[in-house]
Amino acid sequence: MRRRFVLPVGAAVLTVPIALIPAASASAAPADKPQVLSSWTQTSASSYNAWNAARQNQGAWAAYGFDWSTDYCSSSPDNPFGFPFQTACARHDFGYRNYKAAGTFSANKARVDSAFYEDLKRVCANYSGATRSACNGTAWTYYHAVDIFGYSAAEAGADKLKQAA
Repeated sequence: MRRRFVLPVGAAVLTVPIALIPAASASAAPADKPQVLSSWTQTSASSYNAWNAARQNQGAWAAYGFDWSTDYCSSSPDNPFGFPFQTACARHDFGYRNYKAAGTFSANKARVDSAFYEDLKRVCANYSGATRSACNGTAWTYYHAVDIFGYSAAEAGADKLKQAA
């Protein structure tokens, strides 16, 4: 049995199949949201570049409901010793916030952290000699901090509850 919806149009009545009426939940994210999120949180430079292009044109991605908010490098300097880590920190925040919202943070944390480290190393590749070594050492420290402290026990419990629901 096909359900139909009747729309009054002036003195006439128009009957439209329900399938032709837009879904009531127009705010539902596109079905490929998990794939897009994954493609923007890989370790490659192309993944970083795709995410950054989308970040510069967030309106084009509004239907996906991504959380673009960031506090950059949290309580650490955004540009330690003059190394511009701010954008790498923003992508890291993007991964954390969106995987937490999806309830799949624990399954993706290690990769998001690795992508962060690769982003930082790409920043450091722009330097040479002792400056590059200093940058790489700082990058490793930033990565190691998120690797260890980027996931609390409370978040782990909340993540498991979301996945079970």
